Amino acid sequence: MSRKLTNIQWRATRFTLGVSLLAALPALTLLVVYFQIDVVQIFTEVWFDIPVILILLALIVLPGIVSGFSFGNGLKQRLEELVEATLRYENGQFAHRVPPLGDDEIGLAGDRLNEMAQRVEKQVASLQRLSTEKAEMQDQLKKSVILEERQRLARELHDAVSQQLFAISMMSSAVQENLNHTEENKIHKQIAMIEKMAGHAQKEMRALLLHLRPATLEGKGLIEGLEELLQEFQAKQPIDIRTEITEIPPLPKGVEDHLFRIVQEGLSNVLRHSQASSVTVRLGATDKQVFLRMIDNGVGFQMNAHKTSSYGMQMMQERAAEVGGVLDLISAPGKGTQLSLKVPIIEKVPRLEPEGERER
Repeated sequence: MSRKLTNIQWRATRFTLGVSLLAALPALTLLVVYFQIDVVQIFTEVWFDIPVILILLALIVLPGIVSGFSFGNGLKQRLEELVEATLRYENGQFAHRVPPLGDDEIGLAGDRLNEMAQRVEKQVASLQRLSTEKAEMQDQLKKSVILEERQRLARELHDAVSQQLFAISMMSSAVQENLNHTEENKIHKQIAMIEKMAGHAQKEMRALLLHLRPATLEGKGLIEGLEELLQEFQAKQPIDIRTEITEIPPLPKGVEDHLFRIVQEGLSNVLRHSQASSVTVRLGATDKQVFLRMIDNGVGFQMNAHKTSSYGMQMMQERAAEVGGVLDLISAPGKGTQLSLKVPIIEKVPRLEPEGERER
């Protein structure tokens, strides 16, 4: 994109140069005819050891080049401001505003972008307010939420773990039957398979038990809740947890709750699928945004594979969208996985008034 914008500057230069040459041609023709100047003399005349024709060309070309370059440079800089604004909005930085760019169409486009960003910022604020109200309702209905969560975990435990435990049981029976009339190598292979399946079932169980934590932070701040969650995860799982958590401004309750649950789901995915030995969790704030990153050194996966559309990933995407955030996932086979989330910080959350009250 920057190369294309730079071309605008040189296109303007070439345009003004061409206009200068086209305008100079009839003017020189008129001078030659009116003053009856010998054309051959123009090409042979020398002034201060410099051919007159070169001086005339310089007087014609230089103004065109300078004016075109100056005009194109100003146009390029104003367009770059628009491109910078669109990139910031794409990354969720809706607090950014385009500086005044003049009264022409480019300035009008900048004003429209500012109006669009302001509307989106208000919508994000409304989303965050709604998420806060939702979190408060979840606190009030805590008992029913916990019951529903336990029922969901029971279904998942039955589907994900019980089948593998049944397979382990069947394999153990096969080992017992083969003890007396099979080779020793075959028995060792079957026992190794049992151990592998048992370990996988244990990982599934541990990942599912992460969801037994409460649906909200229960009066704790986001940083305190995350530190406790990560400490508990570190104590129970054979994975090295590295944390880089810095101070963040006060956030609405709904935003904190969604960030907390996204970290929960991310840790669950790491334990289930990544085969990682270490995970880094970073939380901080910059440019009026809260950022969250989770990086593991696991096996990774193809970005277009089915895992990118799994239930856990969909749930994290939905939670990010509910607070106006932007969630990105980057992974490659053998390169680990990085989850990145940016949520705008809205200083004042406007409350929506009914139409009747606004008319009064």
